[in-house]
Amino acid sequence: MNYIKRFFQDPAQSFFLFGPRGTGKSTLMKNRYPDALWLDLLNPEILRRFSAQPERLFELVAAHPEKKVVVIDEIQKIPALLSVVHALIEQDKSVEYILTGSSSRKLKRTGVDLLAGRALQKQLHPFMAAELGDFFSVEQALQIGMLPIIVGAKDPLQALQAYIGLCVKEEVQAEGLVRNLESFSRFLEIISFSHAGTLNISTIARDCEVKRKTVENYIEILEELLLAFKVPVFTRRAKRDLSSHPKFYFFDAGVYRALRPKGILDRVEEINGGALEGLVVQHVRAWNDYGKESHDLAFWRTRSGLEVDLIVYGPLGFWVIEIKNSTKVHTVDIKPLEAFLQDYPMAQAILLYRGKERIKKNNVLCLPCEEFLFSLEPNKPLWE
Repeated sequence: MNYIKRFFQDPAQSFFLFGPRGTGKSTLMKNRYPDALWLDLLNPEILRRFSAQPERLFELVAAHPEKKVVVIDEIQKIPALLSVVHALIEQDKSVEYILTGSSSRKLKRTGVDLLAGRALQKQLHPFMAAELGDFFSVEQALQIGMLPIIVGAKDPLQALQAYIGLCVKEEVQAEGLVRNLESFSRFLEIISFSHAGTLNISTIARDCEVKRKTVENYIEILEELLLAFKVPVFTRRAKRDLSSHPKFYFFDAGVYRALRPKGILDRVEEINGGALEGLVVQHVRAWNDYGKESHDLAFWRTRSGLEVDLIVYGPLGFWVIEIKNSTKVHTVDIKPLEAFLQDYPMAQAILLYRGKERIKKNNVLCLPCEEFLFSLEPNKPLWE
C-alpha cells in the first residue's frame, strides 16, 4: 500500500506523540520530517549507549546545529532522556522536539510532567475511513481492524495474530508488568467479552480466578499501553438514576476480534455487533483527538436498562448515537434514543445501521454506518 495521508496535524511546538504499536508514528514522522535528527531507541546499540549516558543527547544536538527538528522514537525506553530534553528546550526554543511512544506507563512513573507544558501530548490512532478512501471496507475493518501495520500486510489475519503475540503479550512480559503471563493471557480473553459493554471488575476477577485488585492492575496496564480505554456514563444534568460502571473498549476492532474466543457457543452476530460498535467509537475518538476542539465522549445507561451507545458533547455539537449491526431499523431500536431526547431535547439523535438508505424515524436520523464513517473529518461536526 502507498503512503496514506493522515488527518493528524502537528502542533507548531515540541510534542509527545503517543499511540499503540503499529499505528504508524515513525512512518508519519519520517514522511513529514525527512531531514530531522533521529534517535531510534528500538535500535539495541543506540538504546544501550543512551541508557548508560542520557546526557550524550546534549552532544548529539550540539553536533547538528542545522537540525531544527529532533525526533526521539519510543521515548519510554529511556525516561531519563526527558530531563535532557527539558534542558535543551530551555536552551534553544527554536528547535522542535518530537517524542514518540507506545506506552505512557514508565513516563508517568518517572516524571513526564518534567517538561511542564513545554511539550503537548498528542495521540495517533488507527486509520480513519476517510483517510483510506477507496481502500476502506466496513466488512474488512470488522475482521482485521484499522491498524496501518495490519491493513498494509500481505496476510492481514496472520499479521494480526503476530501483532497480538508480539506487541501485546510479549511487550507486557518484556516490560515486567505482570508476574504471571498465563494469568494475564487468560484475562485478555475474558475481558474481550466486556468489549463494548459495561465493565464489571468483580465478575471478571471471578472468571479469571484472581483478586479484584489484580484485574484493576491489568486494566490499568492495557490503558497505559494504549491498548484499551474506558468511556464514562453521561451524567450532565441527569434526570434519571444512572449506572455507575464505565464501558470498556479495545483500541481497535481487529485487535478485539483477534482476542475474542470463538466457538459453537459464540454467536457471530454478537461478536460482529461488538466489533461494529468499537469501530465507530474508535473513529469518533480519533475525530476528537485530531480536532482543535475537545469533546466529551460518554454513554448513557439507566438503572432500568435503557442504554444509548455513545454521547458526544462539546463545542461543535451534541449528538447521541445508537449503533446496530442490522440491515433494517425497527421501532424498538429507536426507543432508547427517544428516551434520551425526552431528557435532552437539544441533542441530535442518530442511529447507525448496516443498511444502505438514509431514513428518519420520528426525531431519529438513521444512517448507513459506512456513510457516517466516511463523513468523519476532524474540525467538522460529526453530522450536520
